Amino acid sequence: MKIQTIENRMPELIGVLTQVWEDSVRATHHFLMPGDVERIKEYVPQAIGGIGKLAVAFNEQDRPVGFLGVEGEMIEMLFLDPAVRGNGLGRSMMDYAVKNFGASKVNVNEQNRGAKGFYEHMGFSVCRRTDTDDQGRPYPILYMELKRA
Repeated sequence: MKIQTIENRMPELIGVLTQVWEDSVRATHHFLMPGDVERIKEYVPQAIGGIGKLAVAFNEQDRPVGFLGVEGEMIEMLFLDPAVRGNGLGRSMMDYAVKNFGASKVNVNEQNRGAKGFYEHMGFSVCRRTDTDDQGRPYPILYMELKRA
């Protein structure tokens, strides 16, 4: 697998990454209410296209299998194709974000225990919590920061 920073965000790539997003969310965000994935998905292409820094992981066939987006120090998005989860790609992408983009913060849905555990394993700790997400939906958010040595 290779990870690279993407400057030119062509519609075809954004479409593939949106599908990666949907597959990832359906595999990990079981707490979402029916219809939430479809409603949120409407905004994903714009979010991918507008994020400050975008890195994409490509498999051996040069197919995108994961991506992350960073704005300032904040990792705004990290999504992996479910078929490649558990093989170290998430760790590699986080390392890439920290080293290349200066990322040191991330927000995670409290109900997404797997993601919370992953970020804790990567050295992040919870510094605050809200009862709702940014859109006011009843999905508590954990604000996490990278612990500095």
